[in-house]
Amino acid sequence: MASSKRTTGDGVLRSEVGNHQHVDRNDSVTKIRLLIVEDHTVVRDGLIAILEQETDMEVVAETGNGRQAVELWKEKRPDVTLMDLRMPGLDGVDAIHEIRAVDPGARIIILTTYDGDEDIYRVMHAGAKSYLLKDVGREEMCRSIREVHAGKTLVSPAVAIRLAERMPLEELTPRELDVLRLLALGKANKLIGAALAISEVTVKSHMQAIFRKLNVLSRTEAIAVANRRGLLRSMSI
Repeated sequence: MASSKRTTGDGVLRSEVGNHQHVDRNDSVTKIRLLIVEDHTVVRDGLIAILEQETDMEVVAETGNGRQAVELWKEKRPDVTLMDLRMPGLDGVDAIHEIRAVDPGARIIILTTYDGDEDIYRVMHAGAKSYLLKDVGREEMCRSIREVHAGKTLVSPAVAIRLAERMPLEELTPRELDVLRLLALGKANKLIGAALAISEVTVKSHMQAIFRKLNVLSRTEAIAVANRRGLLRSMSI
């Protein structure tokens, strides 16, 4: 079946076959309709080339922009969306929230290079059905797409363990995150207090709370745990 392309903003609608599953009349295979969201063009083209070799899959739209991804999803209603986490326009977590506000049953897989605990937690808490790293093999990626299309939530044993470790931990408050960021920059308590316009006694109180919530005993350990959980990437003062 011939397909055509037309550009919509930063996205491309790859096949004008409607918003329902495409059945190839030649072999009667029901295609899994895919939206690919990846801001690196070479990576996106590689994913498309791999997935379009699968007889039961077709890419119906592609984009490198998170905002455009939401609009393309609304227009094409793909069966499964394969989405990066960090993108211009809108990040993956916010895109998931907006798509699931339209359809809570939307099937979205995050494919990313980021493996911090906080990233994994935010993505799965937002409603993603799977979390894959970009070094994933072709067979595992395609299997994940098929499993998610079948209605399953798919996480690797390693991700499951990290989610279990993350869930019981108390959230750091915005002020504790501010203190943690300055701590990671090597600031002493007095300088942290000056930067945040709080007393050194208050800084020490925040430090105690941070150590307790991260289950650590030292500044070095707190920074290491914060890095592993992805806390330092998303913080700003």
